[in-house]
Amino acid sequence: MLQTISLFAPQLVLAFFASQLLSTGAFAKKDISVGIRYFAVGVLVLYAFIGFILGQPTGEAFKGALIVDSYSHYMNLFLGLSAAAALMFSKSFFQTEKLDRFEFSVLVLYCTLGMSIMVSANTLLALYIGIEMQSLALYVMAAFNRDSLRASESGLKYFVLGALSSGLLLYGASLIYGFTGSLEFARIAEVISTGGATPGIIAGMVFLLCGLAFKISAAPFHMWTPDVYEGSPTPVTGFFAAAPKFAAMALIARLLVGPFGDITTQWQQVIIVLAVLSMFVGAIGALTQTNIKRLMAYSSIANMGYALVALSAGTQAGVKGMLIFMSIYTITVIGIFACILQMRIRNGMVEQISDLAGLSKTNRGLAIVLTIFMFSVMGIPPLLGFFGKFFAFVPAMEAGLTWLVVLALVASVIGAFYYLRLVKIMWGDENENEFVEAPKTLRGLAVISALLVFPLLLLPMVSIPAQSLISQAAASLF
Repeated sequence: MLQTISLFAPQLVLAFFASQLLSTGAFAKKDISVGIRYFAVGVLVLYAFIGFILGQPTGEAFKGALIVDSYSHYMNLFLGLSAAAALMFSKSFFQTEKLDRFEFSVLVLYCTLGMSIMVSANTLLALYIGIEMQSLALYVMAAFNRDSLRASESGLKYFVLGALSSGLLLYGASLIYGFTGSLEFARIAEVISTGGATPGIIAGMVFLLCGLAFKISAAPFHMWTPDVYEGSPTPVTGFFAAAPKFAAMALIARLLVGPFGDITTQWQQVIIVLAVLSMFVGAIGALTQTNIKRLMAYSSIANMGYALVALSAGTQAGVKGMLIFMSIYTITVIGIFACILQMRIRNGMVEQISDLAGLSKTNRGLAIVLTIFMFSVMGIPPLLGFFGKFFAFVPAMEAGLTWLVVLALVASVIGAFYYLRLVKIMWGDENENEFVEAPKTLRGLAVISALLVFPLLLLPMVSIPAQSLISQAAASLF
């Protein structure tokens, strides 16, 4: 009992405080949404570090349903801090739009709990429970602005298509259970290693990967992404683009190198197809976008393709490359959305790319920070975005997938066009709007994220310890 508590202290902390905050907010006689938000941020920070405070315990619990290792400790750290940042940059938006309710903070806690179960899943049942707990919270968050037709439409689209992906997941899990006789990852791997992969197992694996591809918005399961990104409240869109994508990608990696580690050749083909489609659908689709949130939606589709390039190697270096790429991408996305949330004129929020015209003349600091993020996500050295792509592409080349890396570089060149177009609009066009002064929280998050993508500034303090953690995390899967 004590061992189980020590292993799953992060999840227990989340579950306990999420339930307590829900009941506290429901029975409070006055609005306490601000206090609950700050308390929830503290809970998320505690959740992020509690595994390290307890000495990074490892092991299995609940009869092997969940596993705790260096991989899950690293993911808990990153997911907790990402969710805390998302809560912090939502504050000013919801207060200005008169949408500030305590339920949002509770939903973020429950969503993070679902993501935590996902990255620690050791059976197909635990995998599904984690995904559904995360997804149910995200459906509600997408439609959080009940008075907005766009938000309601995005929530409904996300829910309907999410139900389809859940059906794919369950069908794949049932096929695998039928052909292996077990839901446990270790037992599935044992059956495959002794008896080989039957057509039924391969079909089940493909259905599982298709269901998970929806969660990371990989093409051709990306159809929900632009509409949901555009219609959801901007802080919710920023949260969608960061932590849930990272959690789903981490789950895919655990699934591929765990139960299906002995049939790399079979799943490698599926991952390569998803990677190529995602890179080019995202890069080409973004070229015609005029709304910055839709642009970020297609950008995220392309970037999930780059992360899948790393996983397609099927090696420990590939998993490490994916973790490095997704960590840097998540930091960059949080910073970009902290900048987007500062796009507010006296009449309200603006979302068109043209609204950034002449930003360098009216708000030079915001223009510099946003330019840094654009160059980083493009992969321009010496920013960390370059190293993210470098670590993602090198394992694929070492695995003999040079042609896939060439395609990834071509997609990156196409993607550079729309990032440079944003930079050109900010620095070269005539002034059209003057944004009102942004809250200190948003400016602080944007500046901190911009500093984090400068390896030369924070290399000794952040980058080297982070690489050590990532190396341990990747090694624990093999």
